[in-house]
Amino acid sequence: MATEAGEAVVAALREDIDRLFDAEPDVRADADDSVHQMRVATRRLRSVLRSYRKLFDAEEAAATEAELKWLADLLGVARDAEVRAERFTDLLTGYDRVPAEVTDALVGASRAAYTAAHTEVLSAMDGKRYRRLRKVLKTWRTDPPLAPELARDNATDVFDKVLRRDRKRLRKLVFAEPTATPADRVELLHDIRKGAKRLRYSCEAAATVLGPDATDLGTRAKRLQSVLGDHRDAVESREAILVVAAGTHATAATVYELLADTEEAAAGRAIAHYPAAAAFISAAN
Repeated sequence: MATEAGEAVVAALREDIDRLFDAEPDVRADADDSVHQMRVATRRLRSVLRSYRKLFDAEEAAATEAELKWLADLLGVARDAEVRAERFTDLLTGYDRVPAEVTDALVGASRAAYTAAHTEVLSAMDGKRYRRLRKVLKTWRTDPPLAPELARDNATDVFDKVLRRDRKRLRKLVFAEPTATPADRVELLHDIRKGAKRLRYSCEAAATVLGPDATDLGTRAKRLQSVLGDHRDAVESREAILVVAAGTHATAATVYELLADTEEAAAGRAIAHYPAAAAFISAAN
């Protein structure tokens, strides 16, 4: 007997909800990479709700997605600060005799920002809003508000249609990139990255139903996401360095200039891999 779409999407949701719940104790303990893991689980859940939205009650799905966005944004502030601290630390190891003020302004400030953001996360997790979200997710884990008609359809047909739609959306963005102005290109590349991430997660949710084809497509989307993530990280790091440099005195200016140039070169190396990483989307059906 063919698997019903509702049954299959519930299984995908349950896996991501378990990931989110499993990450919570580690986030509370400030364990290494815990904020990242919880943020990924939250984003995966949002992606499933968006890509497979027609399988759910529209109003309840939209409300839950909005709360997941709130949580993802909260975790994102901490995670972004954590990434900057790690990136700046690695960046500075490539240089001798870095002034302490530069280390403090980049690494120290980022670590302080992470500590403050993590405190906000813990406060939110002890609050009513998070407790309500957790209660809702427990319900979604076993008995989500499915749309009765479509949920009974064949999972293969429904999931294949979702992947085609997400792939088509990404292809439209990729095809728009060559004609984008320099001013618009960075943000368009960011949108392509988000589109690749959405396709990746919808593929991963469909892997059990659609098999190797979905897995392969998800792997390609992940590669594109990774390439553009490396580019985005370098661009944002360079911008952050220049902001700090603008408020410093002349003795440290040369160091900041070198660091900014290093990140500009890193962005260039990352984007050089973009055409090959995006090539798969041109063959989309």
